[in-house]
Amino acid sequence: MNVAVYDTYVTKKDGRTMHFDILVPEQELPERVFAFGREYLKSVGQEGQPLAARECQFCHVERASAGIEQAIRQRGYFIQEMEGCR
Repeated sequence: MNVAVYDTYVTKKDGRTMHFDILVPEQELPERVFAFGREYLKSVGQEGQPLAARECQFCHVERASAGIEQAIRQRGYFIQEMEGCR
């Protein structure tokens, strides 16, 4: 499966920056990508923080590993935490 990778930077409630990638099927609409990002933010206690085109930008397309592909088939997306996410 080819996936689109969206590079995402969100300011946390404490002012620090979270950096994570949102991986979705290649043809996914940006509005749904933002919704997936907001769902993730809610799951880590950062609900209500801004997440739209300014914070989340398309980066590239890549081939998904088997584990990432399985997660996307189950949930619709995969979050790759990079920095400041926990």
